[in-house]
Amino acid sequence: MSCTIWVFAQLGGAGRRPASCEGITVRSKNAMKKLAVYLSICLGLGLITQAKAEGNAEAGKARSATCAACHGMDGNSVNPQWPSLAGQDSGYIARQLMAFKSGDRENVLMSPQAMGLMDQDVEDLAAYFSSQAIAPGTADPELAPAGERLYRGGNLEANIAACAACHGPTGRGNPPASYPALAGQHADYVVAQLKAYREGSRKTDASMNQMMRNVAARMTDKEMRAVAAYIQGLRSE
Repeated sequence: MSCTIWVFAQLGGAGRRPASCEGITVRSKNAMKKLAVYLSICLGLGLITQAKAEGNAEAGKARSATCAACHGMDGNSVNPQWPSLAGQDSGYIARQLMAFKSGDRENVLMSPQAMGLMDQDVEDLAAYFSSQAIAPGTADPELAPAGERLYRGGNLEANIAACAACHGPTGRGNPPASYPALAGQHADYVVAQLKAYREGSRKTDASMNQMMRNVAARMTDKEMRAVAAYIQGLRSE
């Protein structure tokens, strides 16, 4: 008995299409067992990616009516408690929706909404909101200077890393490394998420060695408010 398994190896950052493929022919049960172990290791290391559906922005727009109640028709939320999604990396949006769907991330409003989404819905919604432009925000002039220092330089005494190191100097994020865009995001929402990381109720940084939980654990409430105010006024363009 023999079979051929085609393995697609992804080159480059997350979200890119597979760059190469190779056929592996297996001719014995023992070899198949060894291959299963090999594939498990590769999947765990991210060397092999599963094919996923491509998002369709038009389909996402049609599916976004329910989302608009909180996040706005174009992904710009008018309520500072709810995040703006416009311009966010599609891969990040999709991962968060899947986290709500699986229960890895919990919210009384988002969790039940995500439960009813098919994988294609997730990709379509992510594609739509990612294609929209984020509305610029304004920073609190009293808090922004301290927030800028923390965002750009961190706090060496408290061992707090600079936000810019991962999210970029203008808050555009780093999609290949799975770091979201922050520029223009509501300050209230940013503070709420930092506190959720600090308290351990948000754990979506598990694949990054709990980076956000470790950073937030060292931040004071005053520092959170300051850096959030600065982020709200950041312009990515």
